[in-house]
Formats: sequence, structure tokens, C-alpha cells
Amino acid sequence: MAGEKKIETTGLIGWIDARFPLTSTWKAHVSEYYAPKNFNFWYIFGSLALLVLVIQIVTGIFLVMHYKPDAQQAFQSVEYIMREVPGGWLIRYMHSTGASMFFVVVYLHMLRGLFYGSYRKPRELVWIFGVAIFLCLMAEAFMGYLLPWGQMSYWGAQVIVNLFSAIPLIGPDLAIWIRGDYVVSDATLNRFFALHVVAIPLVLIGLVVAHIVALHEVGSNNPDGVEIKEKKDKYGVPLDGIPFHPYYTVHDVFGTAMFLIVFAAIVFFAPEMGGFFLEFNNYLPADPLKTPAHIAPVWYFTPFYSMLRAITDDFTWVLAGLSVIAAIALLVRSNLRGLWRIAVPVILVLLAISLRIFDAKFWGVVAMGGAVVLLFFLPWLDTSPVKSIRYRPGWHKVLYGIFIVSFLVLGYLGTQPPSPVFNLMSQIGTLIYLGFFLLMPVWSRRGTFKPVPERVTYKAH
Repeated sequence: MAGEKKIETTGLIGWIDARFPLTSTWKAHVSEYYAPKNFNFWYIFGSLALLVLVIQIVTGIFLVMHYKPDAQQAFQSVEYIMREVPGGWLIRYMHSTGASMFFVVVYLHMLRGLFYGSYRKPRELVWIFGVAIFLCLMAEAFMGYLLPWGQMSYWGAQVIVNLFSAIPLIGPDLAIWIRGDYVVSDATLNRFFALHVVAIPLVLIGLVVAHIVALHEVGSNNPDGVEIKEKKDKYGVPLDGIPFHPYYTVHDVFGTAMFLIVFAAIVFFAPEMGGFFLEFNNYLPADPLKTPAHIAPVWYFTPFYSMLRAITDDFTWVLAGLSVIAAIALLVRSNLRGLWRIAVPVILVLLAISLRIFDAKFWGVVAMGGAVVLLFFLPWLDTSPVKSIRYRPGWHKVLYGIFIVSFLVLGYLGTQPPSPVFNLMSQIGTLIYLGFFLLMPVWSRRGTFKPVPERVTYKAH
């Protein structure tokens, strides 16, 4: 801290400090990293995500010791782990449960960021690193899903990789390049294994480190959206800040204990979670000659899978019509100035034309991928004068609620066989999801906002 005398360490710690910044790193990122004193339970999910990452890496190492990345032996090696390896069933179930719990805590972590505006200035880079982590997790989970070489693993990978063939010009060649063959085969299994075990985890760990370093550089956000670094005492300590250790380490230890109770209950009593965490079809070996009656990805992909299925040829007419109406509205009445006043309507008209030129399957892939890519631009889409949902108009909270419900409904619909009613619901949910973000520059700045306090509001608990 500024103004304090530097204390020299002695003994073994002093010997290490002379050669490695152990104590200074501990102080900078833990004991003298000042976090806002008004954190609530929403702030435990970041540390829980780190915990699950460690669980996945450790259990993955033990699974690799017995797993064989070979199309003829993969399924049998998983069965061998489950039935013959001492404790193998526990390691496998911890890994499969960990995959789903990873997405549970990450989705909640991102939702907290959405509620409290944790993506706003000066934390844009923290958010971008976070979304990149989310993309890496999706790739990691997709690659790992194929490895058990069960029926749903095989056919799920077949369906998802085939989607890339819908991309104009490069699509068919890209799909073959991803598979390493004309169909999902031993070559696909080997490259997915290499990416799942080595390449993506290295990128993921690097992004996690960058995410934490960027966060500690600008400081943590809080439920009020107040920057605590703007008011400091004579020692340079934020007036509304407390050391992360011991205050929030204890806070996180409690959250970790609660999480591990739930985690253990799932592992020991319901590892399949009714077929959502482990599909029943995946207990059958992959059969390229027998297609399952209903192919669906794991639950954490299903909201985006619903968006993919929602884009039909008829629905592209609806989207094209909405694009033209939006273009006309912007020409007639818009706050845009200069070149943007003409450019945006022209882009919308070109989009409407493109929607009728390209195949609906292609636009389904665009909708599914764009739903994730949109998150990267959230810091610039939100033009609200306040960060936190606490100080936004009441109808903003209603919009957040509609968005969350529609996302959950999309997730459920993605697990169900397609039907006309479900398809219509998916189309409505897709419009809500895309409209929430694409129209955010307009709706986020409208309404009567509550005054934001100069200091954080805090009640002991």
C-alpha cells in the first residue's frame, strides 16, 4: 500500500522472493487486492468456474490414462473405465457432471455481468476475454462429447459438423477438413481427442489468466456499478474496498462448500440427470448404419440449436420483411447522423435481399453463431447511462426477465423432437434473443433512471 514501509520477508519465503515474485503477486492479486464491500451471492460463480476447471483438468488426466482414441476401442475403453478401473466410474461421472456444472456456473456468471453491467467501461476487455472463454468451453465440450463414441456422440457430431457445409463456397471443404474424412470416423476421433486434451485446454488456461489479470487491473464491478477506485484514503486504499483475503476467500469457501454438496449429490445419485447430463442413447456403441429417432446436442447447446432449427424458408420471409420495415423506419425517423443515417438502412435492405438469396440452412448457422458473437459487442450495444439493473427503469427488468425465460424455453425446445408448435415457439424465442441485443442501443437508453449513489450501498449480512 502507498505510504507504508515495505516489509522484507525472511527464511524460505524470503529466499523464494529474491528469485520469484511470490509475496508481491500474493499481495497484488489476493491480500491487497481491494474488492467492493457490497458483493452478494452472484459473485461466487467466478471462483466456482475456476474450481470446476481444476476438477475437469484433474479428472481428465486420469481418464486419459485408460481411454483409447480409436474408433474400434473408444466405447469399450469407456466401459472398461466404468467397470474395471478402481474408482473409474467416480472419475468419469465427476468429469461428465463437471462439464454440465461448468456451463451452469458460467451461464450464471455471465448473467450476473449482464445484470450489473460488468461489461461496461473500463471492463470491456475483461468481458471480451470472458466471451472468448465461453467459446472455448463450447468447443471443448463439443470435442469431448464425441470421445465416448456412443450413438448420440457419433450422430451429434455428424449433424453439427455437417452444418458447416451450409457456408457458401468453402462449406463442403471446411466440413471435410474438420472431420478429416467424408464422414465422422477414426480420423475425426483422433483430431477431436488431440484438440480436447491438449490444444483447447492450453488456450482456455491462457484466456482464464488473461481474464483474471485484466479484472485485477481495472478492479471488480459491484451491484451498484460504482467505481470504488475513484474515492481512496491517504494510503491509496479505496474507501469502499476490502481485501479479497480473508473476507472474500471465506465468502468463496462457503460458496464452494455449498456447490460441492450439490455436485456430490448429482455424481452419486443422479449422474445422468434424467438424460440431460448423460443421454441414454450414449450407452449404446456408435452405429453408422442406425440413426437415432431424435438427435439433439447436450442441454447447454440446445438454446442455440433451437435457433438453428427455427430458421426455415418461411421464417426467412418474416426476417426479410422485418429488415425492410426497420430500414424504412430508420429513414423516416432516426437519431442516426451523417453517413450512418443512409448506411444502416441500406445494410438492412441488403440483408433482406440476402435472406432470400441464400439457403435457410445457412441462415440457421448464422443465427446460431451470431447469437454467441453478438456477446462480444455487448459493451458497445448497451448505451444506458447507468450500469446496474438496480438503477434502471422497471420495464428494463421486465425485458431482462423475458429474455431469460425465452432463453430457457429455447433450451428446452432444443431437447424435443421438432413439431409445428415447437418450431413457432423457437422462432419467437429467436426473435426475442436477437432483438434483445440488436435493439439494445435503442431501448437501453430510454426510460427514467434512478440516481446512482456516489458510494456503494452496503448492508451487513
